[in-house]
Amino acid sequence: MVTVKYQVGDIVEGIVTGVQPYGAFVSIDQDTQGLIHISEVTNGFVKDIHAYIQEGETIKVKIIEMDNKENKLALSIRAIEDQLKKESVIADKEGEHGFHTLKDKLQEWIKQSE
Repeated sequence: MVTVKYQVGDIVEGIVTGVQPYGAFVSIDQDTQGLIHISEVTNGFVKDIHAYIQEGETIKVKIIEMDNKENKLALSIRAIEDQLKKESVIADKEGEHGFHTLKDKLQEWIKQSE
């Protein structure tokens, strides 16, 4: 069953087994298949899914929905991109106000206090 191996939110690797105008089929393992709907390929409009995904390609996808009865998954590439962007923004903000900023400012403050 899907629930034993995978959960919604997991990032997994699979092989694209087919590409259709509406999405791409991905084999996660021998028993589990998933579909990346065209709307989950990337942010923005996708005119031709073949410009983003090719049959036989190994890709990382995020599980966004599960059908336990059919062992089928709804998958997303876009969700991974969104997650990476959020992590990048958080890292940038930490860099602005984090330890290194204080360390750099410390020398300036010492000079000002003298």
